[in-house]
Amino acid sequence: MNRKIYFITGGGTGGHIYPAIAVADGLLKEETTEKVYYVGNPNNLEASITKEKEYEFLPVLSSGMPRKITFCFIKWFIEMMQALVKSVGYIRKYKPDVIFGTGGYVSAPVILGGVLCGVPIIMHDCDANPGLVTRGLAPLAKSISIAFEAAKIQLKNKNCYVNGNQIRAKFKTLSKEDAQKSFSFTSEKLTLCVMGGSQGAKSINNATVSILEKLVNEYNIQVIFQTGKKNYDDIKAKLDEKFPNWSENKNLVVKPYFEDMVSVLKSSDIAVSRAGSLSISELCASSVAPIFVPYPYAAADHQRKNAKCMEKNGAGLYIEDSQLNEQTLLNMITDLLNNREKLKTIQDNAQKLAVYDATSKIIEQIKKVV
Repeated sequence: MNRKIYFITGGGTGGHIYPAIAVADGLLKEETTEKVYYVGNPNNLEASITKEKEYEFLPVLSSGMPRKITFCFIKWFIEMMQALVKSVGYIRKYKPDVIFGTGGYVSAPVILGGVLCGVPIIMHDCDANPGLVTRGLAPLAKSISIAFEAAKIQLKNKNCYVNGNQIRAKFKTLSKEDAQKSFSFTSEKLTLCVMGGSQGAKSINNATVSILEKLVNEYNIQVIFQTGKKNYDDIKAKLDEKFPNWSENKNLVVKPYFEDMVSVLKSSDIAVSRAGSLSISELCASSVAPIFVPYPYAAADHQRKNAKCMEKNGAGLYIEDSQLNEQTLLNMITDLLNNREKLKTIQDNAQKLAVYDATSKIIEQIKKVV
C-alpha cells in the first residue's frame, strides 16, 4: 500500500484551527495515511491545541499583514520570506503528498512553498466572505472547500465544493432531552442560550444582565449564560445587585465558560450569539433560532456577512452591536417567545443548513487529489 504524507496548516483563530484539526484527525484514521504534520505559529493557539495530538507540529513564525507601506510592512515582508524558506525546507525534508490549508497568515508561506515545490494544494474557508489568504491563493489550489455557497463567487477557482464546516460528531448523536438533563432543565420550558464566545462579549453581557430576572421569572424560561472568563466577576457583581438570589434560581445557569458546548446548544431553543462561522454551523446542527450580534471589528467584516447570509435564508435574526441594548434584546427574544410559529420556522430553516459530514467530504476531496 502506497501510504501518504499530509501537511495541515492554518492558525490564529479557532475558525482556522478547528477545521484543520478535524481534517488532521480524520486523515490519521485513514489506512492510507503514513504521517500527518501540522504547520503553524508556535506562539498561537494552534501550538497548544495540537500538543495532545498524534501528529508532529512544525513551527513557522508569521503575523498579520500591515495595511500600509511602512517600516512595519517591510519587517512583515522579511518575516514572511523567512517563513517561506522554512516552509520549503519542511516540504523538501518530509515530502508531503498534499498540503491542506484553512487560512490565517501562517498558511500563506506553507501554501506558496507547496506551489513552488509542485505539491498539490487544497484549501478550506469557513466564512461567507472568504479571508484574504484564501482569496489571494485560491487560483493556485487544485480545489477549494467552502462552508457557504455565497463564498463561491469570490474565489477564482472552478473546483469549489460546498462542504460546510467541520463540527463534532456529538451534535448528531446527543438528544435534546439528554442535553437538558445535564442542566436539570425541563423540556416543558423554552431555553435561551447567551454566549459571546470563550472570551465573552461586553455588549451582549451588559444587555443580558439587565433582563435576566424578567426572562427567568416573568417569562419563565430557562437561560444558559456564558459570560466569558474575563467578564465573569463583573457580571456576577452586577447580578448580585440587580437580581438577588440569582444563583439559587433553577431556571438560570451562569458560568464563565462551558467546556461542553454541545450540551449547551442542544439544550437551547433560542441563542444570542456572535456570528463566527463555526458557531453558526453548531447552531444550525442544534436546530436553534439564533439572534446574531456580529463582532463589529472582525477581519474583513466577515461576521456581519455571515449573519446577513443566515438572515437571508430565514435562519436567524440580526442586530448591529451598536444598536444592542437591554430593550432591543428583550424585544427580539420576547418576539420569538410570543410567536412560536416564527420561532419554529427559524429553527427549521437553520436545521436545513446543518451539515454533519463536512470532515468526511473534505477528506474525500483530498484523497481525489492524491
